[in-house]
Amino acid sequence: MPGRESLSEVRQRSVRIPTGAADIDGDLTLPTDPAGVVLFAHGSGSGRHSPRNRYVARALCEAGLATLHVDLLTEAEERVDALTREHRFDIGLLAARVCATIGWLGEQARTEGLPVGLFGASTGAAAALVAAAERNRAVAAVVSRGGRPDLAGPALGAVLAPTLLIVGGLDDVVIRLNREAMGRMEAETALEVVPGATHLFEEPGKLERVVELAGDWFGTHLQGRKPEVKNVPR
Repeated sequence: MPGRESLSEVRQRSVRIPTGAADIDGDLTLPTDPAGVVLFAHGSGSGRHSPRNRYVARALCEAGLATLHVDLLTEAEERVDALTREHRFDIGLLAARVCATIGWLGEQARTEGLPVGLFGASTGAAAALVAAAERNRAVAAVVSRGGRPDLAGPALGAVLAPTLLIVGGLDDVVIRLNREAMGRMEAETALEVVPGATHLFEEPGKLERVVELAGDWFGTHLQGRKPEVKNVPR
């Protein structure tokens, strides 16, 4: 596993990714010699500037993994969605854009050939799982944080990538939905319930636990070993 990166050794750049009908914006962060790349699929009114997902991504990056945050909706779609909420639950649209982004990563000089992990939150978790089913040869692991994997529907049974479902212990409805989704999956799947955490993991120490769990999962399944993932200042 590469050593921990200082912030001065990490490159960050804005990217625009063609997805067919629309281009979407993203932020790609690259350590010097990345051992894999984690694509963050945001959902339910969130985007690439989500502080919670950026906190997780920073820890993964310092452990030697590249990260890519993308806005799965365009600015125009986000304006409509803010009024109607019609796009955030369009799992087919979101998953298609995750798939296009996976393809884009495979064409870039710095990420071509790297094992790909998907990190999905809320409805983004469903989009990540549908994309994993459609691009099963390209996706090495999936992590869901407070996700709605049940919204992936029939695609759950086609996912091959090892999948970790992380849910807050106080998020009763989402725990139930995750258990039901887990029962429909054939891939290696684990459910981690974080005691005392609500849906957004805002309580002290709870997001740090997400970092530990996601780091272990991606380290094991993207690299064949656990990276040295440590919590970083928020």
